[in-house]
Amino acid sequence: MKFSRASGLLFHPTALPGPYGIGDIGPPAHSFVDFLAASSQRLWQVLPLGPTGYGDSPYQCLSAFAGNPLLLSPELLFEAGLLPEAALDDYPALANDAVAYEQVIPAKYSLLQRSFAHFEAHASPGQRENFERFRRARGHQSWLPDFTLFMAIKKDQEGKCWVDWPPPLRDRDSEALTHARKVLAAEIHFQEYLQYLFFKQWAGLRQHAMQNRIRLLGDVPIFVAYDSADVWGNRQLFKLDDSGQPLVVAGVPPDYFSKTGQLWGNPLYDWEKHAETRYAWWIERIRVALTLVDYLRLDHFRGFEAYWAVPAGDETAVNGQWLPGPGAALFEALRNELGTLPIVAEDLGEITPPVEALREQLGLPGMKVLQFAFDGKATNGFLPHNHPRHALVYTGTHDNDTSVGWYHSLSADSRKQLSSYAAQEIEDPAWTLIRLAMGSVADMAIVPLQDILSCGTEARMNMPGRAAGNWSWRLSATALKVESAERLRDLTLLYGRA
Repeated sequence: MKFSRASGLLFHPTALPGPYGIGDIGPPAHSFVDFLAASSQRLWQVLPLGPTGYGDSPYQCLSAFAGNPLLLSPELLFEAGLLPEAALDDYPALANDAVAYEQVIPAKYSLLQRSFAHFEAHASPGQRENFERFRRARGHQSWLPDFTLFMAIKKDQEGKCWVDWPPPLRDRDSEALTHARKVLAAEIHFQEYLQYLFFKQWAGLRQHAMQNRIRLLGDVPIFVAYDSADVWGNRQLFKLDDSGQPLVVAGVPPDYFSKTGQLWGNPLYDWEKHAETRYAWWIERIRVALTLVDYLRLDHFRGFEAYWAVPAGDETAVNGQWLPGPGAALFEALRNELGTLPIVAEDLGEITPPVEALREQLGLPGMKVLQFAFDGKATNGFLPHNHPRHALVYTGTHDNDTSVGWYHSLSADSRKQLSSYAAQEIEDPAWTLIRLAMGSVADMAIVPLQDILSCGTEARMNMPGRAAGNWSWRLSATALKVESAERLRDLTLLYGRA
């Protein structure tokens, strides 16, 4: 897949401003599309859109298929006649400067319960028909029944991880599941309703983006959360023991940045079992994802060539080993079923020649991050003069500090190199990197919104390895100025990305 020369912004919807304690996919998201169009951008990159679990991380979702109900817009529900006005008036006043998930979750779900009750009592025949059509759609049958049952049981079990449920439910005994579907029917119906709303509201946002010639770039993490409907419903596809406990877990080995590596803890795939099914689960995963976005960033691409497997129970990633991934076979199966793959490979980290060979064999563009470029070596592959055309260049990513924060952490030598490379004194590091990204030969340039606003470290979205305090940054309601759109548009036009 090839991009035309263009540019875009990286910005997750949870960070949108609004009165409900968390960004949503209603009017603020539509306004952000308008900002993208006004600044001549052609791409909006988002993080994973699934229902978040542990740590509120979009990379640890309760499902790899479902949407996050916390992103639903109360205003759009009211406009559709799916919420009484009193529900908006009763919503608690929550701060707009950060997402306080412990407050947002009960407030938002209480509102959504009121919407469901209103729908049950007052929905029009057309609305009921649309809901039933969604529930029965062939494209949702591979995941919706298991996900909604999983969520209903999880609530009934007071949020426990599925491995701690009573054995008949944990092990998916058919009689136990039939009984659960009967006694938990009301909660299952509510969970179906939430997914119906999410896919409907997101479709409206995507249509607005398409009308403004904006394409959406989504994110597919290679691994899924252990406590997810995906693992509970497909234990045979993961390396688990007979009781459902992981045998090995995901991570990355020790390197220059960490003497003990990174222990992510996700369960690992049994790729032989996936191959026996002709990668059916992955095909459905990518198929559903492409109903929401136009392109996909495939996280931790190197894991498809070889992945680091750590014995379950280890406290660090030191004792892992490299095991072979599915390689090209997975992508051939995806192409056979889905056609051309609009995929970007996240090829950061320890990238070996076999990983590069796989990406090139598949014809996938990779990523170049400018914050990794200034180590004093002219041969550094992240420097713009070394970029290939078939790539996406970033100033930074959601896992990096903002460019202003990054600059203030640099050594004197790295600051001097950046100044020499940019041929200017560095007064605004973020816009220095934005100009370098826009001028790169790489087909696509992506800038985190925080860099457009020259935000400092306080606006950082995620710090890998930190257990709490991530994913909570929010945009001020008055932060996006006409001047920012004009400045971004001018650079976009100057470097031929409009």
